[in-house]
Amino acid sequence: MRIKTLLLLSLFTLQCSIISATIPTPKSRTTISNQECTITSDMLLTYESSLEPLKDYILEYLPLGNSSTNSSSNNSFTIGCDSTLALEAYRLTVKPNHIEIMGGSYGGVFNGVQTLFQQLPPEIYTKQISLPITIEESFTIEDIPRFDYRGMMLDVARTWIGVDGVKRKIDLLSYHKLNKLHLHLTDDEGWRIEIQSHPELTSIAGFRGGDSPVQAEYGKWDQKYGGFFTQEQLKDIIAYAAIRNIEIIPEIDLPGHSRTVAKVYPEILCNYKSSNTASNGCDLRSAWCVAKESNYTLLEDILREVCQLFPSKHIHIGGDEVNLSQWKKCPDCTKIMKDRAMTDPHQLEDLFIARATDILKSYGKMPAVWDEAINGGGLNTKTHVYGWQNVKACLKATERGYPTVVMPANYFYIDMRQGKHDVGHNWAATIDTKRSYSFDFVKEGFTPAQMENVIGLEMPFWSETYTSKDTDRPDYLDYMCFPRLCALAELAWSGKGREWDFLNSKLIERHYDRMSQMDVTFRLSEPKIDYTDGILKVSVDDGSQIYYTNDGRTKPTAGSTPYTGAIKTTTPQLYQFRNYYGTGEGPISAHSSFYKIITPALKFTTTMGESTKTPYSNIEKYRTFARTLRACRKGDVATYTFTNPLSCREIYLQTGYSQLAKSIIATGDVEISRDGINFEKAGEIEQGSATLYDLKGIKTIRIVSTYNDYSTNFVVIHMPRIKR
Repeated sequence: MRIKTLLLLSLFTLQCSIISATIPTPKSRTTISNQECTITSDMLLTYESSLEPLKDYILEYLPLGNSSTNSSSNNSFTIGCDSTLALEAYRLTVKPNHIEIMGGSYGGVFNGVQTLFQQLPPEIYTKQISLPITIEESFTIEDIPRFDYRGMMLDVARTWIGVDGVKRKIDLLSYHKLNKLHLHLTDDEGWRIEIQSHPELTSIAGFRGGDSPVQAEYGKWDQKYGGFFTQEQLKDIIAYAAIRNIEIIPEIDLPGHSRTVAKVYPEILCNYKSSNTASNGCDLRSAWCVAKESNYTLLEDILREVCQLFPSKHIHIGGDEVNLSQWKKCPDCTKIMKDRAMTDPHQLEDLFIARATDILKSYGKMPAVWDEAINGGGLNTKTHVYGWQNVKACLKATERGYPTVVMPANYFYIDMRQGKHDVGHNWAATIDTKRSYSFDFVKEGFTPAQMENVIGLEMPFWSETYTSKDTDRPDYLDYMCFPRLCALAELAWSGKGREWDFLNSKLIERHYDRMSQMDVTFRLSEPKIDYTDGILKVSVDDGSQIYYTNDGRTKPTAGSTPYTGAIKTTTPQLYQFRNYYGTGEGPISAHSSFYKIITPALKFTTTMGESTKTPYSNIEKYRTFARTLRACRKGDVATYTFTNPLSCREIYLQTGYSQLAKSIIATGDVEISRDGINFEKAGEIEQGSATLYDLKGIKTIRIVSTYNDYSTNFVVIHMPRIKR
């Protein structure tokens, strides 16, 4: 009897654990009894005719043998709609031999299906699960989301992501009840949507590098790179997403971020001659001229086809980071300002957005914009505003009455790095899952009145840093998205987070296993590393396995030496660690001594000129970086001359912005000299950087460019990072 009681208690604890580990957390759950429900292959799936696509979806995951539109009460799985429920609300009931999911709409039923899946073994996500499966108790879950908008932005313009990649992302979002995919389809570096009336937009501007007039940028320097979606492919993506309760919101970024359009139609630019000396002859202007009536004719051609293609009520038309100096130099734009008594060039953007809005309205659509677009003060308050810059911008938009998607960069930008030495951008903040989950509307100052204007939350993935990775595999994209998107799912569903331990325990307890079965390369927290009294200790709290290398240069993988206990060593600076769990992996980590650098006296020069605002002295004094006066050309040289001969175990030479392959010396040879006169090749620049090891007695190091850059008008060169 005692054994049976303990067994039942164990099963009850396991089942409660599964329920509590559901992401996002359901609003309420009621236990009916401890009677189990067994899903067998002969269980009948009954459904309303309007839910037939969802019936087919369920059968992809659960190999039930029979389905019918006729209801059944015996050994059945029933899905249906209940008009008394809110649209995305659902009620999941599990009883012996019967499962029922009722939703306020198709989307509500879909949400209930995802909650059911999370009560089943993680193998459900492989679509190869075996039946029978037993759910150990009977219960009811009633649930409803706080926000209608729970989304992610995917930038396919900077790094091309094709149909299969987008569909995979749709699946992953849908598993977490995220219901919006904002597709950033155009930018300075690529045009990814077929416009049938202007096929050259994709045949030319859908690619960069090689013989394309669009310059190579962010990587893949030696090839013609890119791609685009045909309208038929986009229809397929839209339909695929709709089955999974996801709305596709397209973005055509205007009037800035349009350099790629200008490469096809240079006549869209303002009426003045641009000085392109610093960019080696390339016109880097990126804003549509406000004054040219022909621009609005072209714009209507584009937006008409976008409106006709996408069911979404809102079409995102950008409005961010417009280079206003281009309009200030344009005699036609300045004439408009004078004639209309405008005092701020932001008012020109209001005019452009208003013209674009009129086009959208004529096709039954409304605009969505980035938060800068409200700066002119003339934007229609029915426009959806995406508050990206910071919390202040979100507060400003909601205070002015704009329906706002809240996505401040310092909490929700998942192109940001997740740890101090991790991959990704770093300009907004270091943002790990814990930081994203800590976002709190009340603490950030949103009043009840402002909350009425919050329509939801979004996490954007800007893909500049993705281009330089192995884009044939989704590992980098996965790593940047998960588990941060899990935090977004919790926040967007409930409207607020809880203590970090609440979400972290859910991830470790069950969701790591689920994501592994989804084949997601999710990010693990880095190990804790301590070095005291000659003993190096490494630990994790998530059950992951740690591996290490100890030569100071080789990156650890799952094939490296397993860490099994404390290491006695006098050289902790040579050890690197990485942890793995399922398909998840942590960042490469090391003791602080690994990162410690020395600052020997040096003189820096280049053949590319010196910026007075960011001079060479920044490098020589090891402050940060310097800028040149122009882009690099083949044969340009950057030289580091040391006052005393340099000996070191490693030196890292970086050009371009930290974590981003832009404004760089794209390719080049790295040469060393012991006398400052005779040089020998010691390495090559890759993605703007190079690392040399085990140098002894070096007087001079120089980078010799083998590339003519046309994508920028200066080079960023960082101080060398030298390890003793």
